[in-house]
Amino acid sequence: MKHANHSDQVGRLRRIEGQVKGILRMVEGQRYCMDILTQLRAAKAALGKVEEQVLREHVEHCVVQAVQGDDPMERQAKIDELLDVVSRFSAR
Repeated sequence: MKHANHSDQVGRLRRIEGQVKGILRMVEGQRYCMDILTQLRAAKAALGKVEEQVLREHVEHCVVQAVQGDDPMERQAKIDELLDVVSRFSAR
């Protein structure tokens, strides 16, 4: 089975890494709480976007391949996996 390629997320994750390092500097520098909270919310939103993209690629590649494949056990496993992750997403 061909695995999804998540290379598009590398740049986003590096930017998020920079954001988190900036937040650490803000905390160490005892910056105003609201400024830190604003940056934390931005980093969290950015991670959420990466999460959505990885899930989309998983569905478009891994799940589609399993559903189109000949192995009924693999098909059911991918469907169960997808339903589990959707359930976890909705519990946010």
